[in-house]
Amino acid sequence: MKRHQIIPLFLALILTLSACAGGPVPDSSGSASASGDISQAEDPPPRAVPFTLAVYPEFSLHPTMAANRANLTLAPLLYEGLFALDGSFQAQPVLCKSYTVSEDKLVWTFTLQPGVTFSDGTPLTGQAAAEALELARSPQGRYAQRLAGVASVTASEENPNQVSVTLNRPDGSLPLLLDIPIALGGGDRPAGTGPYVLSGEGSALSLTARSGWWQRDKPLPVQTIPLHAVSKSDELIYAFDAGEVSLVDVDLMATNAMGYGGNYQAWDYPSLDFLYLGFNTRRGPCHTPQVRQALARAVDRDTIAAVVYANHAVATLLPVHPYSGLYSRTSAMPAFDPEGLGEEIEGLRLQNQTLVFLVNSENVSKSSAAQRIAYQMEAAGLTVELRQLAFEDYAAALSAGEFDLYLGETMLTAGFDLAPLLSSAGALNYGGWGDGETDGLLYAMHAASPEGKPAAAGTLFAQLAEQVPIVPIAFKNGSVLTQWGRVSGLSPVRGNAFNGLENWTIA
Repeated sequence: MKRHQIIPLFLALILTLSACAGGPVPDSSGSASASGDISQAEDPPPRAVPFTLAVYPEFSLHPTMAANRANLTLAPLLYEGLFALDGSFQAQPVLCKSYTVSEDKLVWTFTLQPGVTFSDGTPLTGQAAAEALELARSPQGRYAQRLAGVASVTASEENPNQVSVTLNRPDGSLPLLLDIPIALGGGDRPAGTGPYVLSGEGSALSLTARSGWWQRDKPLPVQTIPLHAVSKSDELIYAFDAGEVSLVDVDLMATNAMGYGGNYQAWDYPSLDFLYLGFNTRRGPCHTPQVRQALARAVDRDTIAAVVYANHAVATLLPVHPYSGLYSRTSAMPAFDPEGLGEEIEGLRLQNQTLVFLVNSENVSKSSAAQRIAYQMEAAGLTVELRQLAFEDYAAALSAGEFDLYLGETMLTAGFDLAPLLSSAGALNYGGWGDGETDGLLYAMHAASPEGKPAAAGTLFAQLAEQVPIVPIAFKNGSVLTQWGRVSGLSPVRGNAFNGLENWTIA
């Protein structure tokens, strides 16, 4: 948690101007005196601003169809998923009471919590859950890519309180993908099963605590949350800086990130936004694993995370988050070692080799990280041509293979499925890495049960440490910003700024 503070220091100036204007100068008691009757005027007490959140009323609030970040921030107060992810990227059951999985891990059947209703009184059934998940994986849904491996979602014919998910390929950790909010129908403001219900019309909206919430044993810190209507990003920034909005969920290191000021606290949470160094493994100097292993020593992860990303990132030696139970230094990539880099460059006779290094120029943090890596390589005797390109040109150069190295960023799933990045047919495999053994290990890790996944991941990571098709750098953090001293007890997680809401204290 960080504190950002701006303190006005104009009191002395105000007193001086009051005296020069001929008006009464306050004494130490705060009263004002003049000839004639003595009178005292008390300032009105400051207006108490309730805990308030932002809303874009002109945009959809549907949790699987909306794209507006502020509206999606509200989703955990209105909707719940079959599961929720904790800070270690483990699936915790919410609307799901229990589940079974077929031996081939292709068919999963989830039994729902009994007695759950949507805010309009409609019971939660397997049919309602199936329809919600089908909408989420539709082409217009936000989760279409995440659920690309799902063949179908159906309600059970035998038990109305069950829903089944059939997969195209085995997945031993499907619950990690099912923290998807369940909404009733496809409208812009559908009913949900969460602790609050949306009230009001037009732009005069608020959230009201539900009397029929099935988790009523969890106390809520406030019964009503007013929603402050905004229509564009600068209005949201102004409202937060002025204290009219109490909380926002942001990516402070994003491209074109909005700049918040004033006196606020930042509560970071781990995300799955993965930063890495990629290589052209098909041609050029980086086509051999020995060169890639050497260049990996040029990546100063700790400094990139702490300085370049202002501690809004977590350094990693593996393509899995350090907070995950899958993380182990046993199979880690080479660590930052500038002296070792120089020795290996000399041993490989790579002095004066020119490397073409691509980075998207539109993100200041990524450009700075690339410059830092390039400097370390040049200090070891290499020549680096750092091409900072606009995103369209950057993407075109990646697709054409016109690079030796590139700085990449992608959003991983909670199961840390690396197939899009490293499999022979991976959509993000710009480096052209193709290896049958790696493909088999990727498949084995994806199919492994939660109990067997750490061992499968360890075998895969040992292969990656030997071949080094990519170099992991860091996972970015998300940030929840609150007015200083206004809220305590926050423990946000990815996708839920209000995780552990029952433990909050709101001043």
